[in-house]
Amino acid sequence: MVQRSTRSITVVAAVATAALLASGSASAITLVEAYQKARANDAIYRAAFYANQAGQENRIIGRANLLPSVSASWSGNKNKTDLTIAKITSHPDYTSRAASVQLRQAIFNLDAYARYRQGVAQANASAAVFDFEGQQLVVRVVGAYIEAMFSENQLVLATAQRDMYLEQNKVNERLFKGGEGTRTDMLETQARLDLAEAKVLEAKDVQVATRATLAAIVGEDVASVDSLSPAFRVRPVDRTDFAAWKAAALVGNPELKAQVYGIEIARAEVLKARAGHAPRLDFVANYSNNDSESINTLNQASKTRSLGLQLNIPLYGGGAVNAQARQAVANQERAKAELEGKTNKVLLDLRKDYDSVASSVARIDALVKAVDSARLLMTATQQSIKGGVRINLDLLMAQEQLYTVQRDLAQARYTYLLAALRLRASSGALSADDVREVSLNLR
Repeated sequence: MVQRSTRSITVVAAVATAALLASGSASAITLVEAYQKARANDAIYRAAFYANQAGQENRIIGRANLLPSVSASWSGNKNKTDLTIAKITSHPDYTSRAASVQLRQAIFNLDAYARYRQGVAQANASAAVFDFEGQQLVVRVVGAYIEAMFSENQLVLATAQRDMYLEQNKVNERLFKGGEGTRTDMLETQARLDLAEAKVLEAKDVQVATRATLAAIVGEDVASVDSLSPAFRVRPVDRTDFAAWKAAALVGNPELKAQVYGIEIARAEVLKARAGHAPRLDFVANYSNNDSESINTLNQASKTRSLGLQLNIPLYGGGAVNAQARQAVANQERAKAELEGKTNKVLLDLRKDYDSVASSVARIDALVKAVDSARLLMTATQQSIKGGVRINLDLLMAQEQLYTVQRDLAQARYTYLLAALRLRASSGALSADDVREVSLNLR
C-alpha cells in the first residue's frame, strides 16, 4: 500500500509541477528577453545612457578651447548731436554704422590645453561609468530573474511536499481504519501537512514579490520565468587562477577605469589653476567696415584689415591663483586615495566571488550526490516500513530531507550563476554574451 501511495505521490507532484510551469507559459519571459527589455525600460540604465551622452560632449567642449574662435558684430545708430565750434552751434543728424569680424587662434594657452585634457578625461570617465552601469544591468537582471526562478522552485517543491503529506495522511487514515496504523502516525503526518501548507502560502508570497521586482526592471508584468535545465553545467573558465582574475580586474574593471580618469581630471584641474600665472599668446585677425562711426568721422567710410599677435601676461591676482592651485592639488591627492580604496574594495569583492564560485562548484557536486542519496533513503525507508523495521515518522523525515536537499541544490546552482557573473563583472569582462551563456542552463 505504501508503494502504491508513493506512485500516486509522484504523479501528483509531477502534475502540480507541470501545471505551475504551464500556467503562465503564454506570457513567459526568457532571460534573454528580460535583458533586452531591461536595456530599453530600466530607469537606472536609461539615466546612465543619457548621462554618458552628456559626458561625451566634454571632449568637444574641451577641444574647442584649442580651435579658432570667430565672432562678428554690427551696430547701427541714429544720432542727433549738438556740436559747437567757435561759438557756432550746429545740430548734425546722421546715421552711424559699424561692422566687424574677428578671428582668434590660441598659439600658447596653458589654460586651453588643460581644459582640452580635462574634457578628454571627462568623456573617458563617463564612458567607463556607462560601461559599469551596463555590466551592473546584467547582474541586476540575472539576479532578479534567478530570484524569480528560485521562488518558483520553492513553490513547486512546497506544493509537491504538501501534496505528498496529504497523500500520506490519506494512507495513514486507511491504515488506521484497517487496524494496521496508529493515531500517532496520523497526528505526525497531519502536523507535517499543516506546516507544509503554511510553507506553500509563504512561497506564493515570495513568488509574487520576486516577479514584481523583475517586472520593475524589465518594464512589464511577468507571468512566469524559465527553470533550470537538467543539463545544468558549470563553466570551466571560471576556475581560472585567482591571479589571472586579479590582473584582469586591475586593467579592465570599469569602476577602476573611471577612478583613474578621475585622477586625470584632477590633474588637469591643477594645470588649469597654475595656468593663471602663465602668459597667453593669440593670433588675431580683424576686419571692420565703418560708416560715420562717430561725429569726428561724419560722412566718412573706412574699411580696416589687421593681422597680429596679442600677448597677455598676468601679474597679480590677489593670491587666488596660488590658492586654487593648492586646492586642486589637494583634490588630486584625494582622487588618488579614492582610487586606492576602490581598488581594495574591487579586489575584496573579486576574492569573495572567486571563492563563492569555487565553493559553489564543490557544493553542487556534493548536493547532486545528496539528492540521489535522499531518493535512495526514501525508497529504503518505504521498504523497511513494509517489513516492520521502520515507522511512518521515518518516512516523513526522509521526505523532508529529500525536499530540503533539492532546495539547497537549486540554491547552490543559482548562487554559482550569480557569483560567476559578478566575478566577470569585477574583471570588466561581463557582456550580453554572458546572459546568453546563462540562458543555456535554462529551459
